[in-house]
Amino acid sequence: MAFTEPNLEELVVIPAALSSRSRTRYRGVLRTHVAAVCCGLLLSGAAVASAAAAPADQAQAQVEERGRGTLVSAEKLYTLATPRAVAAELGAAGFEDDTVHYGVVAYRLVYRTVDPHGRPTTASGLLALPLNREGRLPAVSFAHGTGSHKNDSPSMRRDAFVSAPVIAHAAAGAVGVAPDYLGMGKGPGLHPWMDIGSETTASLDMLRAARAFAPRTGHVLEREVMVTGFSQGASAALGLGRALEAGADHWFRLGALAPVSGAYDFGGTWLSALLDGRLEPKSSVLYAAYTLVAFNRLHHVYDSPGEVFRAPYDSTVEALFDGAHTGEQLMRGTPDTLDELLTEHGRELLAHPTGPLAAALRTTGAVCTDWAPGAPVRLYMATGDEQAVTANTEHCRQALHKNGVDAPVVDLGAVDHQGSRHLGSNVAATSAIVRWFGELRRR
Repeated sequence: MAFTEPNLEELVVIPAALSSRSRTRYRGVLRTHVAAVCCGLLLSGAAVASAAAAPADQAQAQVEERGRGTLVSAEKLYTLATPRAVAAELGAAGFEDDTVHYGVVAYRLVYRTVDPHGRPTTASGLLALPLNREGRLPAVSFAHGTGSHKNDSPSMRRDAFVSAPVIAHAAAGAVGVAPDYLGMGKGPGLHPWMDIGSETTASLDMLRAARAFAPRTGHVLEREVMVTGFSQGASAALGLGRALEAGADHWFRLGALAPVSGAYDFGGTWLSALLDGRLEPKSSVLYAAYTLVAFNRLHHVYDSPGEVFRAPYDSTVEALFDGAHTGEQLMRGTPDTLDELLTEHGRELLAHPTGPLAAALRTTGAVCTDWAPGAPVRLYMATGDEQAVTANTEHCRQALHKNGVDAPVVDLGAVDHQGSRHLGSNVAATSAIVRWFGELRRR
């Protein structure tokens, strides 16, 4: 059967404000997108025909897989009309503005993805586009650091620490793509903290949703994706990079990888530093509580909170990590020391994990050890990091080197932000990574 090209004006409204040249480019982008959609529908039809003879559960799995990354909604959040406006936004969040060349428009996307058990759910994320830059654009995926409240995510806070890196990449001419993660932003349910599998699927499906939405703005996303992330997001970035290089998506390919200040050896180096008092004490309390609560939700680490948390926290700490409590509330609702928080069994469980917790931690800690990136990699860190000891970065470098990968470590130095070397590494690394990604694209 022959395919007849549709009349674009019958399918979409082409903005009248565009110049004649821009309207021509806009039509070209839409034709490319429509052709891709039609091709996808033809492929889907073939898959459905082939699945007719397959078992019902296999056919259902294929249907659910095709639904991942489907755009549910898109909402324009704000426009920074000029580079000067972007510079002011970044400056208010403590970030540098030396790579700003474009204004930026920001959207919240809600899209279909899967939960840690593979069941359909939805998630949200931030999409930032450079203004006055048409046609095909490179994409940068940024995975943010740990937050406790649903609003501690890129699409929920403006003038904020978690959205600034996304804006910075867009202002340099790329498409900034940042998942909120499951259970954060507009996503339902609880956040499965440090679950690499769901961080990866949420990140990949956010890229797919961004690609689906981009033609509405007159753009097409290029195939190569530069991937970066901070703290929790450093491990998430490695998970996404691994998936892209394994061919998890038919369109996107890994262009480069730049994680920042990650707890890559989560169950070893990082937990040991936490228990040995080498991290900032209050941060250690919060992270220990989050680890036990979040991993128990997925892997049944304990039967009752009283096994791992001392009174009175055994009756309150789980509720603090429900996505509705702020960081300030977590600070007030937890003790100042691990000894006040953990029972002997709770400490022993973190020091010498067994059973489901040990298995889960091995998966979380495999982001540097079980693959060999073919794309360029740089690992960013700051000496004296009080939340992610730099031995984690050395562990990752050595693991990648063992697999034949040269991953230089970039020491950002004594970079503090609001009294934190850890937060400062995100600020300092952002401009450095924007510049490096730009250099790679110009080669």
